[in-house]
Amino acid sequence: MILPGQDPAAIARAVQTLARGELLGLPTETVYGLAADALRDEAVAKIFAAKGRPADHPLIVHVASAAQVPLFASEVPAFAQRLMDAFWPGPLTLILPRQPGVATASAGGHTSIGLRCPSHPVAQAVMQACAATGMPGLSAPSANQFGRVSPTTARHVQGEFGDALLILDGGECEVGIESTIVDCTRGAPVLLRPGQITRTQIEQVCGQSLQDKAALAQPAPKASGTLESHYAPRAKVRLMDAAQIHQRLQALGVHANNLGVWSRDALPDTGAGVLWRQQSAQPATAAHDLFAVLRDLDARGVQQIWVELPPDTPEWEGVRDRLQRAAA
Repeated sequence: MILPGQDPAAIARAVQTLARGELLGLPTETVYGLAADALRDEAVAKIFAAKGRPADHPLIVHVASAAQVPLFASEVPAFAQRLMDAFWPGPLTLILPRQPGVATASAGGHTSIGLRCPSHPVAQAVMQACAATGMPGLSAPSANQFGRVSPTTARHVQGEFGDALLILDGGECEVGIESTIVDCTRGAPVLLRPGQITRTQIEQVCGQSLQDKAALAQPAPKASGTLESHYAPRAKVRLMDAAQIHQRLQALGVHANNLGVWSRDALPDTGAGVLWRQQSAQPATAAHDLFAVLRDLDARGVQQIWVELPPDTPEWEGVRDRLQRAAA
């Protein structure tokens, strides 16, 4: 069931649903999440079951503000506090040492926990109401089957889980890809997953360079969206440069069928067997469009999706990361 996220009655119903230990489709500025009370392990278990997600693969806990962080994290390094001050609310997740015995299921049993403060007004309204009733955080991974394309509209969530799930409609997600994840458990900032907030921005705020996650002696904690294969549609995704796309289309000629292409330049006349979607030259717009394009082409039954790989520059890192995982 989809309810308008701007309706106070819908917000109240959503909070009641979460208080009963049920799941909620929640809009954020990145993607839609499948939310549950982060402190109720039996509620969090329903997320893992609904998504088909391994129970040791930790979830990100969403909080209304930095005031809730001490309830979940035992320590906040100075550089992590600077990141919170600069980017919260916003699309940034921080991995911090976990308070013992708190949100064990949400953390997948690990000693660290991922925390994020989303900026979406509907998410904020829900979380503030939840905090007032004794729910200081919501575990909310992307609202899709594990490993598949993340949802950026309420209808996408409904397509994944049906009418039985209560979903708040907050419109299209503004960012369109998941949050940047920074590991703050090893004495220095480590980028685990790129996103809209770039490594350059992170380093400027931290006042120090990001460390390589493989270079430090202590192993990186498990985190959401860091598996080699992830964000994958049913169609096979292939990454190429523009010249390769044109060469292969010319080679196929009239035999090009059941094919989707997401590239910057319009294609030559290829016939009805090729569906083309234009890729923006602006990284923020491309990120906003990415999952919606993959879902649209998948829904139209294409067998392959050819994607022009964006530039290898910091502002494109989040989009490239999602595409490389989708094609793995």
